[in-house]
Amino acid sequence: MAVETKSKKLRKHTAQGNFFAVVQYAFRIFAHQSAIVLGSAWAFVGAVLVILVWVLTGPTFHFSDTWQLVINTATTVVTFLMVFLIQNTQNRDTKAIHLKLDEMIRALRGARNQLLDVEDLSDEDLKKLEEQFQRLRKKAEHGGTGSRNVESAKSR
Repeated sequence: MAVETKSKKLRKHTAQGNFFAVVQYAFRIFAHQSAIVLGSAWAFVGAVLVILVWVLTGPTFHFSDTWQLVINTATTVVTFLMVFLIQNTQNRDTKAIHLKLDEMIRALRGARNQLLDVEDLSDEDLKKLEEQFQRLRKKAEHGGTGSRNVESAKSR
């Protein structure tokens, strides 16, 4: 199966007239590229320079309300937009990690397949599972061997 380039995929969605797919795909690419650029040391240095310029211009503008409003508005808008970019990137990364872990669980003989969709469990079920793993860890620390069997973990 040939790997499609980003531009070919975008053209394909556009040709199909699927506006939402085009927007979603374009946003995913934008969010990914933004995460790379804005997550760099250079972006941090740039932000520090902007703040430094703002502070140094304070005496020129007599530390006025407008001078303060400029930085407050700018940082608020940037923060608001960054929340969506970060959440999108985080959601994709989390999903990819879950899929990779699911594949490892499926591939390992003796692994508990019940853990494949553990992220979909209720908070109460997650707490019970966490307690099971804590008991297994304590048993292993005291020289016992941990069991991969859910039923034997419950009976302890």
